[in-house]
Amino acid sequence: MNDDSVRILVPAGMIGAGFSQETVDRGLALGADVIAVDGGSTDSGPYYLGSGMPKTTAAAVSRDLRILLRAAAQAGIPLIVGSCGTSGADSGVDWVADLTAAILAEEGLDLTVATIYSEQDPGYLKRRLAEGAVHPLPPLGPLTEETIDGCARVVGMMGHEPIEAALRAGADVVLAGRATDTAVAAALPLMRGMPPGPTWHAAKIVECGGQCTTNPRAGGVFAVVDRTGFTIEPLDPEAACTPTSVAAHMLYETADPYRMREPAGTLDVSNATYRAIDHRVVRVEGSVFEPAEQHTVKLEGARVTGYETMSFTAIRDPHILANIEQWAALLGKVLVDRVGQTLGLTEGEYDFDIRLYGHNAILGDLDPATHPAREVGVMLLVHAADQTTATAVAKIANPLMLHLPTPDMPYLPSLAFATSPAETERGPVYEFVLNHVVDSQTPTSMFRTTIRKGGLR
Repeated sequence: MNDDSVRILVPAGMIGAGFSQETVDRGLALGADVIAVDGGSTDSGPYYLGSGMPKTTAAAVSRDLRILLRAAAQAGIPLIVGSCGTSGADSGVDWVADLTAAILAEEGLDLTVATIYSEQDPGYLKRRLAEGAVHPLPPLGPLTEETIDGCARVVGMMGHEPIEAALRAGADVVLAGRATDTAVAAALPLMRGMPPGPTWHAAKIVECGGQCTTNPRAGGVFAVVDRTGFTIEPLDPEAACTPTSVAAHMLYETADPYRMREPAGTLDVSNATYRAIDHRVVRVEGSVFEPAEQHTVKLEGARVTGYETMSFTAIRDPHILANIEQWAALLGKVLVDRVGQTLGLTEGEYDFDIRLYGHNAILGDLDPATHPAREVGVMLLVHAADQTTATAVAKIANPLMLHLPTPDMPYLPSLAFATSPAETERGPVYEFVLNHVVDSQTPTSMFRTTIRKGGLR
């Protein structure tokens, strides 16, 4: 243990994404004090929180976990995984904990595992709401009890404190529910007394592994936090960190490139300097951390909004492509008419979206197309209160998506469905409905921790 610095090994931006054994071995050779890796985020939408299902496959997570558990045991250093199971739901923590227990048994590793749960009890949240301790973040307004009750599940986003508490209690492996991406890397340096400015800044830069390097595909990074700043380098010897690549990561997923809020306060890098030590290592100094007057925990919640059915067809007809927006408007109009005629539904009883991939599907009017595309994929998404209705509407659209001509065409074109059957039932659809913070009574009070030998539940 070095009281003057803490060395952080981050093998990848997310567990299950894959990394090489060699990069982890290099991190151990450099003297890593902790292995930290994120396990999820909200990037892929509300489904994973609403359903409690992981985005990653068990085989991929197990493969990465096995390498990291062996490495942690070999070096005698802790392994920290945050936002387990993608969303950090309790089911995701249990899923990763079960994978961990199986690996420890198979490898004969004697490690103590802490599981930190972040799902929130609706009754507790409603009590805190009544006490005036829940506050909206833009652009949402005040929270209501009805919104809380409508959520399939709600998680609180922990900072470093519950993770640090688990480490102090003797955990070799910490499997955390929903956590800030930075908390997993910041916990041990803060516990060892490193200054919060460099610690949180380093944690922000390493959060996505190799994304702060000249080769984001190369995997992990290695950071050393000390009393006055931090240094960072890639774990792949062929990649490099540059002042630009490191500084640029403060732009990633932040509303302000100089300030970033954590539960405990705000990181300010306005006066940070980035200096190349050599062709692949960067030194950063000047970061500061402003403690918040009130520690807060951000809430994330998802609710079911209905059910969805998808169809996808492809167009190569040059006449339709030259008038693709008019064709899409005609498809929508005819579909509404036929759904009313056959199902007796009004537009308020269902909804649909037509997306023209290859023509404005991504940015729309923000970056309009200037000439006809060579080919266009047409995605129809039908949303209704139940799956049967959503699929019925999509089936009515089927002949239109296969043969609908423009008004001036004297023949029926033949378009091409991508799948058979053409309709794919996507099941329940979720939306995020919480963007609020709770005033913490203590930094750990909203989270539950269990510690067991071998990780067995």
